[in-house]
This record gives sequence, structure tokens and C-alpha cells, in this order.
Amino acid sequence: MVVALIIACEVGFWVLLVLGLAARYLLKWRRTSVFLLLCEPVLELVLFAVTAIDLRNGAEPGWEHGLAALYIGYTVAYGHYTIRWLDGHAAHRLGGGPPPVKPPRYGRARAAHEGRLWLRTLLGAAVACALLQGAVWYVGDEGDVSSLRAFQWVAVRVAAIHGLVALGYLIWPKKAPAGTQEVTAGRPKEKEGAHR
Repeated sequence: MVVALIIACEVGFWVLLVLGLAARYLLKWRRTSVFLLLCEPVLELVLFAVTAIDLRNGAEPGWEHGLAALYIGYTVAYGHYTIRWLDGHAAHRLGGGPPPVKPPRYGRARAAHEGRLWLRTLLGAAVACALLQGAVWYVGDEGDVSSLRAFQWVAVRVAAIHGLVALGYLIWPKKAPAGTQEVTAGRPKEKEGAHR
């Protein structure tokens, strides 16, 4: 049941997002759009409640409970970021707005961008680990919590690997090809070594 609910929450996330953006940019119903987008966190609350109820009713802690915690952690960390990114593209394509600014590709700006993404991943891992630890305490000595512990280590490993990738961009920043410009915050920025 938990796996089916995770799938339903993911589908519901995208359905609400599409409906919210369509209401905002195609129908010009701003309040309806805000309401639909504010319904997104309700999906995670429902998933959290059903997972807790499942454990309370005596379900053996399994991989599906760990997956639910990882999913909630991911949506807490990246849900708003994803909505904002898609809103920028919808505003451009459907609302006649300017094209969204692309993330930086080179140098320190890219390293800073990767660092901010890593902080989101760290937040998601912390939320997932906290939920899993709560489940471990909730189950106590009455059940096998090894799968919950395993998913805590998955969250820690994902955050560590992403941290190493972000650190790589800081230590070895990618250099822009000579003579190229990069658009940062809506304006072109000359790269080092570019012809002036």
C-alpha cells in the first residue's frame, strides 16, 4: 500500500503542478493556481500519515517505509525548486515572459550553484534520516529496523557523493572556452580569457 501511495503522490505532484501552471498562464486564474500549488505539501503529509499508520498497525518495517522517507526528504528539499524552475519556463512559453536564466556553467559561479544544490540534497537527507530515526524509535524493540537503518545510510551516502561532486567543481572549476560569454542574472558576463 505504501508503494502505491508513493506512486500516487508522485503522479499527484505533477498533476497539481500542471494544473496550477495551466490555471495561472492559460486561464489567468491566479488564486486558483496558488491554491493548487499549495496543495502540493498535502501529498507529503498524507504519505507521512499513512506510513506512520501502517507501522502502528503492526506492519514490519520494510524498504517501502524507507523509500517513503527518502521521497518526503527529496520533495521537502527540491519540491519548491522544481516548481520555481517549471514556473519560469511556463511564464516564458505560456505567459510571454523572458526566457529563464540558465544556471551558470563555468567557474566559481558554477561551483556556487553546485554548492547550493548540495545544500538542498543535505536538507533532503537530513529530513529522510530524521523520519527514519523517528520510525526506528516508534517501532522500538518490537520489530526488525535493519531496513530503516539501511535507508538512513543510503541518504547519508547520496549526500556525501553529491558533496564530493560539488567540491570537485570548487577545486577544479570548469573553464569557459576562450571568447565565450555566459549569461548570469540576466546579463552577459565576460569570461576570463575572452576577447574584449
